[in-house]
Amino acid sequence: MKEQLIMQRIVKKIKSLGLELGFNHIGISDLNLDHAKKPYQDWIKSNFQGDMSYLKRHSDLKFNPQKLVPKTIRIISARIDYFPNDKNTKLALKNKDQAYISRYALGRDYHKVIRAKLKKLSSKIKDEITNYPVEFRVFTDSAPVLEVELAEKSGLGWRGKHTLLINKDHGSWFFLGEIFINLPLPIDKKLTNHCGTCSACIDICPTKAIIAPYKLDARKCISYLTIEHKGSIPVEYRKAIGNRVYGCDDCQLICPWNKYSKVTNEHDFMIRNNLHKISLLDSFKISKDKFDEIFNGSAILRLGYERWLRNIAIGLGNAKKSKAILAELKKRLPDATPMLQEHINWAIKEQTRKN
Repeated sequence: MKEQLIMQRIVKKIKSLGLELGFNHIGISDLNLDHAKKPYQDWIKSNFQGDMSYLKRHSDLKFNPQKLVPKTIRIISARIDYFPNDKNTKLALKNKDQAYISRYALGRDYHKVIRAKLKKLSSKIKDEITNYPVEFRVFTDSAPVLEVELAEKSGLGWRGKHTLLINKDHGSWFFLGEIFINLPLPIDKKLTNHCGTCSACIDICPTKAIIAPYKLDARKCISYLTIEHKGSIPVEYRKAIGNRVYGCDDCQLICPWNKYSKVTNEHDFMIRNNLHKISLLDSFKISKDKFDEIFNGSAILRLGYERWLRNIAIGLGNAKKSKAILAELKKRLPDATPMLQEHINWAIKEQTRKN
């Protein structure tokens, strides 16, 4: 009983410290993920993961956190909002000449920001607890961790039909991070699902990647195609991609719960280099050195220059017909890699296609 009271006080302190460090919500869960095993295995068997072979390769670790981090007893899940102060998000998506970048990537690379905050929180926890040999390890979208399931178990929200986590009071524009810890902390209650009969996210998906409630075929998803996929983007999805050159936010923009989302207070997630209003044509003119400079410290840097141009070429093919665009596409063509040439040629065809 005494240890239970001590752990309750520790949890209260952890949550307080988390808020002080800029997290918006902290929750605690146990390690039991059996409920998610069959749906995940069925998803893998259907090859919905596409080229992301690591999702299959490391699946055993996902369902056994102690194999990933021995001595783990509890998992602390943390939420931090990222939506930038941009009132023109929907207008940017409709502007065919503008490069639309997913809102999460407009600021600094979230991996670095959240990891640093989790390390600070972990150190403060260790400093506060002198009677226990505290051991921990932090993660944020960087290891075989079932982030959404753990966050759902810890009361941070519920999994929406688009497969992202939704919070009743804060929508879904947020990142998640975890601390695997060896303390028997009291766990939080799982919240109920409030998607109801709504199918807005399913209906609006440009490539129909949400094939059923809570089931995503990543091979069709624009976020997967423009970020994770390394090869040529299938022709059948290029028109639907429109001007989305890095990720896709349609399912979040339409979600009714996001009317409750909050603009981030985190400086590192503020818009950098005017990426919320960069034109497709200007994006295509960027040199390799300029690309490295602009996206230094950004999640977009990992995309690489070739795939950046590949995505922009598709956007230019979908843009309004323009002599300037056509000239720039032809100018880039001779020195392009074979994969990029294929996308540029597609864009030239679209730009010269008769209505």
